[in-house]
Amino acid sequence: MNKVEVLIVEDDLRIIDINKRFVSRIDGFEVIATATDGAEAKELLACTHPQLVLLDVYLPDMLGTELVWFIRQHYRDIDIMMITAAKEIDMVQEALRGGVFDYIVKPLVFERFRERLESYRTYLLKSREAGEVDQELIDRMMRRHLAKQQKQESALPKGIDLLTLEKVLQAIQQTKDQGVSAEEIGKVIGTSRTTARRYLEYLVEQRKARPDLVYGTVGRPERRYRFLSS
Repeated sequence: MNKVEVLIVEDDLRIIDINKRFVSRIDGFEVIATATDGAEAKELLACTHPQLVLLDVYLPDMLGTELVWFIRQHYRDIDIMMITAAKEIDMVQEALRGGVFDYIVKPLVFERFRERLESYRTYLLKSREAGEVDQELIDRMMRRHLAKQQKQESALPKGIDLLTLEKVLQAIQQTKDQGVSAEEIGKVIGTSRTTARRYLEYLVEQRKARPDLVYGTVGRPERRYRFLSS
């Protein structure tokens, strides 16, 4: 197997240098290009066609998750690893939906980085040797995906379910500037007002929502939640 050709997409030149040095220390990988924004990355994807992209989330001109979907649309045979400081639950979910092979949170530690790249290279070798997959290999691939999801869920506090959180987030995003009450969210996702409010307050803690008091003509002010786009 030839060396895996790598494109690094990262706006911090210092981090690019660290990533390049780390890759150079791992057998079977070679950095062939680096980009500091999404536009440059798109140009390099077209002319270099790497096997693997090491991608940050926060780029000057777009989110890395947007570039994930661009790659999926135009270069389905290119794999992606996110290397980023972004820990927001919706950002991780979007990356996973886009089929990223791995999601590594900064600061980058060499031993962890080497383990992930070697795991990726093993995956490539087995995939190419297999030709066709049997149920055992499919099960191993699925277990790997489920293990990622379970790790993601374990980071949530008690009483917060990942699927319900995603429904609440999607519902509040759709309201835009109008905002939404806990009672309205409860009706949308099929839970009580108290449960909906717990999830909404969690989104406030994560700086994904903003609570406002809206005063009506009669009665107490209503607490309405608006989505924060970060």
